[in-house]
Amino acid sequence: MKRWIACAAAALAFAVPVQAKTILFVGNSFTFGAGSPVMRYRADAVTDLNGEGIGGVPALFRTFAEELKLDWKVSLETSPTKDLSWHLANRRTVIAGKWDVVLLQGYSTLDQARPGDPTRHLAAASDLTDLFRAANPTVSVRLVSTWSRADQTWQPGGHWYGQDIYRMAADIAAANCSARNPGLGPPIGVGAAWSRAIRTGLADPNPYDGIAPGRIDLWGADHYHASSAGYYLEALMIFGSVTGVDPRRLGRSEQAARALQIDPDRAVALQRIAAIELKRKPCR
Repeated sequence: MKRWIACAAAALAFAVPVQAKTILFVGNSFTFGAGSPVMRYRADAVTDLNGEGIGGVPALFRTFAEELKLDWKVSLETSPTKDLSWHLANRRTVIAGKWDVVLLQGYSTLDQARPGDPTRHLAAASDLTDLFRAANPTVSVRLVSTWSRADQTWQPGGHWYGQDIYRMAADIAAANCSARNPGLGPPIGVGAAWSRAIRTGLADPNPYDGIAPGRIDLWGADHYHASSAGYYLEALMIFGSVTGVDPRRLGRSEQAARALQIDPDRAVALQRIAAIELKRKPCR
């Protein structure tokens, strides 16, 4: 009798479908893929809480998950040129809810009026973390550390002008690492992955003087936002960090790269860069 009950219980447990994990992306143009085909990529595969038909980096995440048979329900709330304070003040009721994972991507220079100053950015990140943890105490909230902007580095008037191309990404990462809310998990080093791609010669460091033969331009035409390849690397870093899956498992036949016309060799090279960077601790 006991054996029958145990078998029946096991069968019932097997019959109950495993609930998909939920992830929410909160950000701006760096999240929704401005200036590239990524912006409208597979918008029907994700839930845009603003109803604007955005696919973006969240849709790349969803594609990677599907390819590796991982069940993720992906949502996003994005608005161009906005920082985290804006989302907190204007989208609180839209984004509040019980999520398993939330990714927060702030303004590219941390503060639009005071580039490099993390005060406003970190305060909003902390308040948003408290908001999400009130709904789900076990939620994983992560900041996304973005890349160095070529226009901010190579052009007079840029806040990082006169410094090397790695400095801005390092400063953004350091700011995110200084967050003090214990509910915030380690930031995701997208900018560090970009810097690694440049240091290793895979990507070009300065689009203003032309792209060296065989190298990838990670920036878009404005030298500010990302190209499809740049957003692809961003998505690989987020996917690997959130799921714990080595992005190299996606391989040469990865579907998003094909749809975005990223050469298979370059897709594999970007996967390798992400895999190496994911082994590093984002904060030391």
